[in-house]
Amino acid sequence: MLCFRRWLLMQSGPDERSIPGNTVAVQADMPFSGLTTFGTAFLSKFECSQMPHPLLEQITFVDSPGVLSGEKQRIHRAYDFTGVTSWFAAKCDLILLLFDPHKLDVSDEFKRVISSLRGHDDKIRVVLNKADQVDTQQLMRVYGALMWSLGKVLNTPEVMRVYIGSFNDKPVSEDAVGPLGKELFEKEQSDLLSDLKDIPKKACDRRINEFVKRARAAKIHAYIISHLKKEMPSMMGKAKAQQRLIDNLADEFGKVQREFHLPPGDFPNVEHFKEVLSGYNIDKFEKLKPKMIQAVDDMLGYDIPDLLKNFKNPYD
Repeated sequence: MLCFRRWLLMQSGPDERSIPGNTVAVQADMPFSGLTTFGTAFLSKFECSQMPHPLLEQITFVDSPGVLSGEKQRIHRAYDFTGVTSWFAAKCDLILLLFDPHKLDVSDEFKRVISSLRGHDDKIRVVLNKADQVDTQQLMRVYGALMWSLGKVLNTPEVMRVYIGSFNDKPVSEDAVGPLGKELFEKEQSDLLSDLKDIPKKACDRRINEFVKRARAAKIHAYIISHLKKEMPSMMGKAKAQQRLIDNLADEFGKVQREFHLPPGDFPNVEHFKEVLSGYNIDKFEKLKPKMIQAVDDMLGYDIPDLLKNFKNPYD
């Protein structure tokens, strides 16, 4: 894996050209202004490539640098790689995790990246590429090892969809994989392409789905913030109380979940929340406003279903 590659954005444009990341982030007609929070260290590794192509008129691709593994993990990136991945994951329609049959080790950085994709499981597709470089017996072992590694990292009993094949511009060689392997790879390639072709059709549905997820997350956030505010003393010992709440944040999440009967899976990552929370003064947080919570509940219970009834997919 290359550790010095850039983040590459590929989209439609009137002519072939490359736009530096710092310029992309400040262009008003592009939705990438949020990337400025990751600083120049990231933007100097980010680039937009534009070209006129019918496919790019409907789909935009983002290619990330390979994750670091082995000795390369000692080389620290100058920007928050996991944070950037999470930012793009929240806004994309499909996430492809690419694996090489000769490099199945899930490094510490890769674990952090996959953990940052929490909440976007429905978007993730796993691709075992270059599968024609191993024979059938080895491929079975590689597939089993991959599923075992992913099961440990994702920590979920559900089996992920894995596309197996050699995804390049060359036809599958029957000499390398045999007739059964050739047929399998061609079917897998067809399935993956069908998944990609469905992106424009499902884009509107995904936007509504992302909006609902954000609304639910905002509701959970409001409950957490108001609970922490309520646990703070009114006069003395505020600094110690805040540190105690941060140290025992998992327990505080549990209290909120039980009090308001909330799904535990909707709660944010405890460690990340701790890190962010340490930079704020909990005593300055707002109290819970029941009317605003009710407005969100009404929107999720009535407005969104009504919107879906009148919704017509422009790609159908």
